[in-house]
Amino acid sequence: MTAATVSASTVAATTSASEPPAPPHPLKQALLPLAVDIAVPLGGYYLLHSAFGIGTAAALGITSVVPAVRTVAAVVVKREANMLAILMLAVNLAAIALTFVSGDARLMIAKDSAISSVIGLGILWSVRAGRPAMTAGLKPFVTKGNAQRVAAWEAIHEDAAFRAKENQYSLIWGVALVSECVARLVLAFTLAPSTMAWLGTVLLLAAIGAGCVLGGAAVEPIEKLIAARIEAESALSPAPTADR
Repeated sequence: MTAATVSASTVAATTSASEPPAPPHPLKQALLPLAVDIAVPLGGYYLLHSAFGIGTAAALGITSVVPAVRTVAAVVVKREANMLAILMLAVNLAAIALTFVSGDARLMIAKDSAISSVIGLGILWSVRAGRPAMTAGLKPFVTKGNAQRVAAWEAIHEDAAFRAKENQYSLIWGVALVSECVARLVLAFTLAPSTMAWLGTVLLLAAIGAGCVLGGAAVEPIEKLIAARIEAESALSPAPTADR
């Protein structure tokens, strides 16, 4: 090996070592908390309960470990409340408690509405606490993983108009889920159980659809605020000069 080859290899290795690691993709970074807080507990529950035959209470208890750890870590390390982790933990605990409820078919149908109520009330409480839970899903949906849009989101996040729409989005979802809970509870004791067996699913899908459609009233203004921020920053940036 010649001295020139060794020198070139040394320079290449030094350059490679000095280069900072590539930053994580914004969309992947935004969706990771959703996967940890929602997909892992839910997927783990169905895997343990359906595939391995573990009891409902035990499966829910095991999968509650993830949101519990996330909640404690957020409080201890970041000194902030992880709203999604807290919400999922509350849902799991409520579901565990309800596994011990038994009775006639109407009571068993009615208890399913408690899960929606925990989620809906949890979202509403998060708005009151100043940390709207649905922001975790709203941010990646609006920014679409675009670094410029993510930067604009962060820049205007404390703006009053932005926060109002951010809260409105979570309020819409919270009200939709609580309404579904109330409707399911009332209908469980007024309609035949055979009807509620399929109508309960319809009500849940209707609530999700209402959240998606009505949530647009908050999403569109947020997208406009982000676009306006990007446009303003572009106007302030110096125009490139032509080489002479």
